[in-house]
Formats: sequence, C-alpha cells, structure tokens
Amino acid sequence: MRVLPPALRSVSPRELAQRIDAERRGLPFLVHLDGEGHQRLVELGDLASVSIGRSPSTDVPLGWDTEVSRLHAVLEHEGGAWTIADEGLSRNGSFVNGQRLRGRRRLCDGDSIKIGGTLIVFVDANGDGSGTTTAASRTLEPPQLSDAQLRVLVSLCGPLDDAPFAGARSNREIADDLYLSVETVKTHLRALFDLFGIGELPQNRKRAELVRRAFESGVLG
Repeated sequence: MRVLPPALRSVSPRELAQRIDAERRGLPFLVHLDGEGHQRLVELGDLASVSIGRSPSTDVPLGWDTEVSRLHAVLEHEGGAWTIADEGLSRNGSFVNGQRLRGRRRLCDGDSIKIGGTLIVFVDANGDGSGTTTAASRTLEPPQLSDAQLRVLVSLCGPLDDAPFAGARSNREIADDLYLSVETVKTHLRALFDLFGIGELPQNRKRAELVRRAFESGVLG
C-alpha cells in the first residue's frame, strides 16, 4: 500500500467510509480536498475524458485555487488506461509524483497529481493495489466485539451524519456520550486496540487506525 500524501492522510470516519465504498465499487476515482478542507471524490466510471481547471464548467472544478488555469489539464481513457496531459493548457504546469508533466503520461494507482496548489490522488482499485487508500485488512475476519465495546467504538467515531468532518472523539467525549467513567472508556479502547491488532502502534496513531480498520473490516459502515 502506498501511503497517501500528508494533505490527504487524515480524514474523518465518514470520509474514510466514502473512500472504502468507492474502492469496493471497483471504479477508478480521484480524491482531493476542496477549498474548505473537505474531501471530494470524483468517480471516473465510463467517462472518456475528464477536464480539470478553475472554470466551473470543468469536470473537476478547483475554483478556490488561484494558481489553477481555467482549463488546466485533461485526463483521457485510452486502451484501458487513464492518461493525463497538460500540453500547454496551464500557466503554472502540472506535476505527477513531484515531476513536471511534459506531454502525456499514463496514470498508475496511487499517483499524486499537483494542479496549482491542489493535490489530487488517482486511485484505481483494479490496478496493482499499490496506491489504494485503504489497507488489505478488509480480507480478514472482523473481530467479535461485546456490546459495550461496539458502543465505545461507535462513539469514538462521533455522529457521522451530524458532524461528517469531525475527527475521532476524546476519552472524555466518549465517557460523556455513554455515561461511563474515563477509566472504563480507556479499558474498552485498550481491548479494542488489541482486537484490531494495533496495540503496538504509537499512541498518537492508535485512534485513527482503529477507526480506519473498523470501517474497512465491516464492523462499522
């Protein structure tokens, strides 16, 4: 699995669920953050070409980014593969994996496309799997959770519909939500970390990884 760029690595539970759902449908897609930092997915499906630019008439409009030209770059589906070309369309150029795009280039799963100040990742779930936004844990059997553990896990993710861009909740927030003590919440979380195989991860990574694996394994979703 290729690690996503830092700008796209930290996502809310709902955004992660959207990525997983898009991958499971098996169609290539683009993922980027809009001007307010919210995730945007663009499924390519059966499209023959996709335009990217600052103009609202483009297929992927980046109107908030002043470094993007009105028509900046074009993706095209040719011979079963997606390619990207700038070919003088933009003033500031386009970059793929840090290299300036010259002519046309075939896109591979996980490629990072820099358009102005916006980073876009190309994901092809039917590719070699090196750049998918989720790990291979979906192939494993989900752990069996007690009712109490499941309630803590759901509360950790927060209200998905009311706060779609919120991060994982703190121990105190979970405790207040479920009318538990903070120590009880910590006990359940330690058990959950072990059940999902992340007990050895650094403390500052455990909560986000637990949310990710819970969605990917099908325990939540």
